[in-house]
Order: sequence, then C-alpha cells, then structure tokens
Amino acid sequence: MILLLLPPILMILWRFFKGPDAANRILALDTLSILVIALLSLLSLFYQRSIYLDVALIFAVVGFAGVILFSRFLEKGV
Repeated sequence: MILLLLPPILMILWRFFKGPDAANRILALDTLSILVIALLSLLSLFYQRSIYLDVALIFAVVGFAGVILFSRFLEKGV
C-alpha cells in the first residue's frame, strides 16, 4: 500500500524541480505535503504507533502555513 505512493511522489518531485514557474512549484510542494501526510498516516496504521499521526498533524499545519506564505509572497511580486 505504501509503495502505491511512490510513483506520484516521484512525478510531483519532477514537477517541483522542472516547473515552468514558481506557482507550479508551490502547487507541487503543497501536493507533496499532502502525500507525505498520507504516507505518515499509513505508517501509523502499519506500525500501530500514534506518534506518526502527531507528526502528520504538525506537518499539515506547517505545510498549509508555508503554502499561504509563499502565495502571498508571489502575489505581492516581491
């Protein structure tokens, strides 16, 4: 089940590094954070450890805040 997330992660990393502009890179980073959260949730189920869910929750909050900050940065054109 965890191996199913590997191809999308590789494709998103390719888009992140080869993206034509910064907006595409930000979207790729946001999508990658969602996939990492899913991966951490699956690891939590697999190993039966709740600490992975705590890390996933913190990663979700930080990832959301990061995308908002990068978007504001691009919107202002600084």
